[in-house]
Amino acid sequence: MLTPAAETRAESPRERVLAVPELGGQVLLAVDTAIGTSIALGYGGLVHEVSSDDSRGHAEAIGGLLARVFEIAGVSPAAVTGVVAGIGPGPFTGLRVGIAAAHAFAVGRGVPLLPVQGHEAVALATLESGSSPQLRVVQDAKRRELFVTEYDGYTWASLPQRIDGPRLEQREALVPAAGDAWPERIPAARLVQLAARRLVSSVAFEEDRALYLRAPDVKPAAAVKRVSV
Repeated sequence: MLTPAAETRAESPRERVLAVPELGGQVLLAVDTAIGTSIALGYGGLVHEVSSDDSRGHAEAIGGLLARVFEIAGVSPAAVTGVVAGIGPGPFTGLRVGIAAAHAFAVGRGVPLLPVQGHEAVALATLESGSSPQLRVVQDAKRRELFVTEYDGYTWASLPQRIDGPRLEQREALVPAAGDAWPERIPAARLVQLAARRLVSSVAFEEDRALYLRAPDVKPAAAVKRVSV
């Protein structure tokens, strides 16, 4: 059982600030629910991020986190110039909550939707920490499976250079390597940074589609059943 202090920590969102000078005059909101819930708002060269580690309560957490990030950044929702959507890879149930919220905000404010892969944000955070340029982002996909993406350094636009993936891999088939990054959450602040770099360099964003990487559990019947009257 959690102690009262531990319960308070578990319920309180994590908050952090990241300097992103490449933002320029953009005001970018990022939403990701691939692992927990992570929201970030970039404005004036700084990105404020709030997140929850709850792996199931995305719909319950997202509204409060959105309100909190605007509060701590001191910015009105009307100032947002673009919405960054974390498109996965991730599980169907969790991932669609964040993508739907990003779509709703972008449509409501009449601003562009900017899709970015979550693993790219993890790779950027790892590369910026001074780690080896060759790395794999490995995410628990449940059912004894993993979501895996491989990177090798940066592109000319200072984006992580993806060389393979994302792909679905059996957990027992993965050979651990020193360059593996296992994220506890997708850093939404890095999604903002990636979007800012793409906008500055005129690099295209990802397709507007969720990366589930797994076939749906519900499948149509193989044959049409005859109905007798």
